[in-house]
Amino acid sequence: MKMFRVFADFHNADVQGRLRLNCIGTVEDLARQNIELQDAQLLTFYSEDLEVEGIVQYSSEESLWVAAIDWNAM
Repeated sequence: MKMFRVFADFHNADVQGRLRLNCIGTVEDLARQNIELQDAQLLTFYSEDLEVEGIVQYSSEESLWVAAIDWNAM
């Protein structure tokens, strides 16, 4: 299975440290690759020289998609 790479703003994390997937670069990458976010989906997130795998989750608290990442893996 192909691992999709999606832009993420690593400065846009929630209080639990999950990346919010609502910035324009993320939305554009998702649309360009025809990715429909789903719970427990594994994606690679990147920004400039950073890259890390993350698991997509829906945040009902913020009503948006987020990604749980291992900050120590970067």
